[in-house]
Parts: sequence; C-alpha cells; structure tokens
Amino acid sequence: MPWDLIPLNSGAGQWPIDQLTQAFDTGFYHIDTAQLYRNEAEVGIAIGQLGLERSDVFITTKFSGLNGLDIPTSIRNSLEYLNTSYVDLYLIHNPDLAVPDIPTVWAQMEKVQEAGLARSIGVSNFNEKQLEILLSSAKIKPAANQIYLHPYNHQQQSPTLEYAAKYDIVIEAYGALTPVTGEPGGPVDAPLNEIATRLGATADQVLLAWIKAKGAAVVITSSKKARLLSYLSAGDFELSAEDVKTIDTVGAIGEKGITVRHGLRKLGVGVLFGILILVACSYFKGRNKRSNVAKVLERI
Repeated sequence: MPWDLIPLNSGAGQWPIDQLTQAFDTGFYHIDTAQLYRNEAEVGIAIGQLGLERSDVFITTKFSGLNGLDIPTSIRNSLEYLNTSYVDLYLIHNPDLAVPDIPTVWAQMEKVQEAGLARSIGVSNFNEKQLEILLSSAKIKPAANQIYLHPYNHQQQSPTLEYAAKYDIVIEAYGALTPVTGEPGGPVDAPLNEIATRLGATADQVLLAWIKAKGAAVVITSSKKARLLSYLSAGDFELSAEDVKTIDTVGAIGEKGITVRHGLRKLGVGVLFGILILVACSYFKGRNKRSNVAKVLERI
C-alpha cells in the first residue's frame, strides 16, 4: 500500500455521485465533509446508491455552528443527512466556535463520542496554545487536528506539528498543493521541479510526499481520475532528509515574501478605499457648493 495507515489515538481506524464513485474506484475511501459545506445529505444519498458497506467508508464531518445550532443537535442532524448511525471522526471546524470556551465545548464533543455517535473526535485549525487549553481539562484527547499546511506556512505551523506529535494527535493536512495552485512562481518551485525530475514524479506528488515526511495525513480531492491516481501514487515516493530540509528552507523564505506581499496588498486596498472616500467627499462637497450658488442666484 503506497500510503501508510495512520491510526488515531482512539483506535478508530460535497460531491456528485459520479465523483464519489470515481473516488472509491480509484482507492479513496475517506469522505471529508462538514455542516458548513451543506452537502451531507448528498453524500449520504450517494453512499446509499453505491451500495457500500458502512465499514468500507471512513466518514469525517465537522461541527460548524451552522444556523446557531449546538453540538448535540448538529451531530444528530449530520447523522440523519449522512444516513448513518455514527461518523468515524467528528471535528470542531474552527476554534472560534468554542463558545463560551474550549473546555466547555470539548466536554460536549466528549459526550458525542461516549454516546457512540462518533468513533473519534478532534479539532480543525487549532494552534498549539488552543490544544494546550483543550488538553488541560480533556477526558478524551483529540484524535486529529486538521490544519492548513504547505511549505509556505510550515514555519508558522511547526509549533502545532510538534505539540500534536508530543500528545499523539494526528495532523490532517489540507491545502498541501498551495505552492503550485495558489502561489505559483515562488522559491519552492525550483527544488520541487528538481526533486520531481530526479524521482520521476510530478511537483504535486513531491508536495504530498513532503506532507507524508512530516508525519501528517493528506486531505485532498479532485474531479479528475488521473489526478486521483497520481495522488495515490505519491505515497510510493520517499524524500530524503536533505530534500525535506531544502523544501523547508525555501518555504520559509517564500513565507516571508508572501506575508509582505499580502500586507502590501491589504495596504493598497486600504489606500484605495481612502482615496475613494476622499473623492466622494469632494464630489458631494462640490455639489453642495453648486447647490448653494444656485439658491443665491434664484434669490437674485
């Protein structure tokens, strides 16, 4: 098997039906959805139509606080939509949803697992400080933390990766292909292409192999079968320690550049907005002056 199975610490091991069928036929059996995606019902219908055994599919969904619903209501709604009695992994979609606080909300998640509605529970987009708060009162450790991870934010996410490894929390990485899909032309391109050529791989596969080298699981999708097959094959590639270090180093350089660029972009938007306000003020001030002149002429 090209990709190793990553066991969760609990021991538990948005698509049209044609895309789900294609994914299953290709070898993908992990469905990652969420309350926020508003497609749980479609996923449930698709699984039913495919005639799959429940044990053949690993289902993750997330509490997203949609419509102000609480966790007990949200998980039962999700199970009804997905047409299943349990999910394999239930996540808090974002730490901002931990209201009034992380310990209180995590206690509700623990009740979900204790009731058998989820085999495992976890979080998404939590940093190491938020994980520390959670663990300070937890009876059940989070099985996973799903985070945005790629070479251009690896330096920022490193403390979270280290903390998760220390407490046996699986990292699930989404957005792994950002350097080629969202930030092309950056400093990571050169080593990616060099490594890809040497290994007979693609740049996408090298990025996924880099995620694997970090000990993380990959959350990824595509509507194209060829790409799905390519993603699975990425598990066959092993990066050397030097390859990983090179990607880390140039990724950190790119991260600084991206931060500066995004900051300048925000500054530019702010300046433009300020100019528009000044223009608008000048326009209406001019209109008021012309109106006052007109009134004076009428009286004359």
